[in-house]
Amino acid sequence: MSNSSLFPHESQEPLAERMRPRTLAAILGQDHLLGEGGALRLAIESRRPHSMILWGPPGVGKTTLARLLADAFGLEFMTISAVLGGVKDIRDAVAFAHQHQPRGTLVFVDEVHRFNKAQQDAFLPHMESGLFTLVGATTENPSFEVNSALLSRAAVHVLRRLDPSALQILAERAFQVAWPGVTVTEEGIRLLVDTADGDGRRLLNLIDALAPTETTLDRDRIAGRLGERVRQFDQGGDAFYDQISALHKSVRGSNPNASLYWLARMLDGGADPRYIARRLVRMAAEDIGLADPRALRLALDAAQTWERLGSPEGDLALAMAVTYLAVAPKSNAIYKAWKGVQAFVRERGSDPVPDHLRNAPTRLMSNLGYGRAYRYAHDEPHGYAAGESYLPPGLNDLDIRDWYEPTDRGLESRIQEKLDRLRQLDQEYERSQRK
Repeated sequence: MSNSSLFPHESQEPLAERMRPRTLAAILGQDHLLGEGGALRLAIESRRPHSMILWGPPGVGKTTLARLLADAFGLEFMTISAVLGGVKDIRDAVAFAHQHQPRGTLVFVDEVHRFNKAQQDAFLPHMESGLFTLVGATTENPSFEVNSALLSRAAVHVLRRLDPSALQILAERAFQVAWPGVTVTEEGIRLLVDTADGDGRRLLNLIDALAPTETTLDRDRIAGRLGERVRQFDQGGDAFYDQISALHKSVRGSNPNASLYWLARMLDGGADPRYIARRLVRMAAEDIGLADPRALRLALDAAQTWERLGSPEGDLALAMAVTYLAVAPKSNAIYKAWKGVQAFVRERGSDPVPDHLRNAPTRLMSNLGYGRAYRYAHDEPHGYAAGESYLPPGLNDLDIRDWYEPTDRGLESRIQEKLDRLRQLDQEYERSQRK
């Protein structure tokens, strides 16, 4: 059998272009904007176009949506690429808009975050005068990448990554167009959907590249044809949770090399870096805690850095955080204390606040004894009110000191020394009261 496809394309045009929606109703996965009561649906129905920033991941239809909005509002359409364009393109857009008055123009700026502040500012007077409606598209957080003057004049609409159900519909439509003689198994469709990971364009490019020589495609045949483009990674499936578990356990086990390996595996397989960043923050709080409080700050900084840079530049910040978390001293003392307190509160119920800890903003409250006998710690020796009680009546007799038990690792060893000293002061105070 020839290696060439038994089902050749009737068109050399890329599948992603042939599958581009021709109507707003054909757009998948953005019902929160285009469905009943959605912001863009209401704008179209009221015939009130407005400048906007379309923020979302790749392959969710930002460019297509802009084109169809121009049609819906009856506007001329002009596009600028901020990657390749500059001031001349902005001037050309202004001239184009003047030529098409009074009908109006929608100027679409792809990757608007790539324009510098001066270039973004160049749009402002023309937006304010109503010469054109600006629609910018970006994969980056507009709060950081679009200047405040432009943001104040444009609504931000968030486009969502395509969920598996939307991608499945898209895949089934695509096979009817690209390979109408081919039957695909459920598992095969799922593999394509998992590999696309929310990106409709990627899904269509994967299907376009299949060039099947069989009338039936299952998961194994698709995986074989896609080769390096498919990893053993199932977003939201068992492989996903197995790998994030392996990453977490490698960090907890203080093995930086294994931690970096699982991070690389997940990123290479298409895991959402934002999800990984959130898990790193959790690891810093759960497995390191006060043994090294810097770990939490570093994990948060890595998450913010990735939001600013994206992949691949931002991936290095995640690798930095993973390595630091792996080599940092470990403690789950805070985690255990918090779980213990939560369980205690659920079982115990609501005990009253002691009178000496209550605030007394009115004379009545003061007369009731609120705040009376409260000892201001800053006025006490060592800045500590030795022997003072801060719990509801009756709880002091319970063994609650083991909620938070610092380890002997990292900063917690010093915390333990501090708590031991404070308990010694409590004991000295109690002895003095008995004399």
